[in-house]
Amino acid sequence: MKDMEKKTYEGAMARLDEIINLLENNKVSLDDSIALYQEGVELASYCDAKLKSIENQVTKIYEDQQLKDYEGE
Repeated sequence: MKDMEKKTYEGAMARLDEIINLLENNKVSLDDSIALYQEGVELASYCDAKLKSIENQVTKIYEDQQLKDYEGE
């Protein structure tokens, strides 16, 4: 998806939900289905990377059962 750097996790998940509904309800042509599937894969990858980034931030904040100030990456 273009402009992926501007996308939020919540926006990406909402778009994924739209894509799933379109594909499940057979409301698009085969060619459009392929394009939507590709967009969905890109969005899923973006969401996975975003979650891993958040997980790393939380791990840095909460190490050895102690809360620490987050200093960024």
